[in-house]
Amino acid sequence: MPPLKRLLPVLVLISGLLLFAPGAGAADLQVQNVTLEPCPANDVASQPELRRPAGATCYAMRGTVVNNRRKPVVDTDVFALIVDSSGEPVLQNRTRVGSIGDVPPGVSTFALRLSVPAGTPRPIRFRNVKARGFNAPVRTRAGAEDELLPLEQDLAS
Repeated sequence: MPPLKRLLPVLVLISGLLLFAPGAGAADLQVQNVTLEPCPANDVASQPELRRPAGATCYAMRGTVVNNRRKPVVDTDVFALIVDSSGEPVLQNRTRVGSIGDVPPGVSTFALRLSVPAGTPRPIRFRNVKARGFNAPVRTRAGAEDELLPLEQDLAS
């Protein structure tokens, strides 16, 4: 038997184990009760004194995410199509709207900031909101002593 034919069953077994190994893939989560509204006036990202025609407007996307697994899902991103009043995409070539970090088992709330170009026809709407995370960390983690940037801090209510 040629050497390649002897290795074929071993290669198939190894590739099957890699594909179906626990902790090796992404986890899709349910997203519910999503709203999109201008950021609160007291939010650090609102910056009312900096508003100008060439700038951007801060919007807050809020909702709940459901993790039906027994373990937390980590490094979770939220994806959505954000559109203006005519149905045109607001965030060109981008559906990832932000990261919500780790999601424990059960139902959790989230809030993300979106920068929408000034002059975008209102109302701003969203479609196809999804969340996807991983079974193990895929990003460098901030340390306990690391200071968060203002935009990484909690979104004001």
